[in-house]
Amino acid sequence: MGFFSRKSKKEKLNEQYKKKLEQAYKMSTSNRTESDRLTKEANEILEEIKRLEIAES
Repeated sequence: MGFFSRKSKKEKLNEQYKKKLEQAYKMSTSNRTESDRLTKEANEILEEIKRLEIAES
């Protein structure tokens, strides 16, 4: 794999998903509403990942 290889859409979505979950976890101690919103966004990203996996197979 080259140094400047492009990431696939699935890889980008996985990174976004992990980032949203991490943010939601951090917010869970201070702002529950914001944490719930971030968790919902993460779940929407996960659904998109699943759709891509189905399309690939």
